[in-house]
Amino acid sequence: MKKLSVLLALIMISCFSSEGLSNKQLKGDLSEASTSSAVELNHQAWTKLLQKHVTKKGLVDYKGFQKDREKLDDYVKYLSKQEPKDDWSIQEQLAFYINAYNAFTVQYILDNYPLESIKDIGSALNSPFIQERFEIGGKQLSLADIEKGILTKMNEPRIHFAINCASISCPKLMDEAFTAKNIDQQLTKATSDFINSDKNDLRANPPKVSKIFKWYSGDFEKDGQSVIDFINKFADQKIDTNAKLKYLDYDWSLNEAK
Repeated sequence: MKKLSVLLALIMISCFSSEGLSNKQLKGDLSEASTSSAVELNHQAWTKLLQKHVTKKGLVDYKGFQKDREKLDDYVKYLSKQEPKDDWSIQEQLAFYINAYNAFTVQYILDNYPLESIKDIGSALNSPFIQERFEIGGKQLSLADIEKGILTKMNEPRIHFAINCASISCPKLMDEAFTAKNIDQQLTKATSDFINSDKNDLRANPPKVSKIFKWYSGDFEKDGQSVIDFINKFADQKIDTNAKLKYLDYDWSLNEAK
């Protein structure tokens, strides 16, 4: 566990690259951003797979995905052939990169299945999150490249509740693809679902929250707000703004539907 913590710390402070791929930075609210785009991608194949193999609780039937491996691989190939450009809308880019992260992760688990945890792949110095094995537009990327080098830089903190790292403590995998048309509402739902789930205990004194709020605190503290301010935007149980947060242990067990 200590080695994992050290590795995660290294990932957090490392410099990851988007490898020349366009990733727009959001200015203001996503609902107010222009939706004009040169492309309109089709993620229906991913939605069909998710609806078939993901439970309402976000757990994943990896054995079921194995039976549909050809369809998953075809969708991943479709993603890999895309090359995001500046003439894509920010909504199109966000949906694309989120779906890519999630589909690549499922494919990665299947490549190494069966296993108990995604961190069983690789080693302490060669984490699955930093292995460059995913292709977009001819560029080789790691999961960390997509998250830290692209999505985090797009200035939309709700992405942290949309991407799924195949672990129990991660935000749940949605049972539909993210789309440019619905991305704002989908990100709000994903964030609200996570904050109000058992991944946090907001009624505790002091409140106990996911380590996601610790690892990515800087993303939630933009525009002069605190992490608690961000949480309270979506929380059914509001936290005292002066509360001192405690952080729950992170469960890296595979998010598999039994």
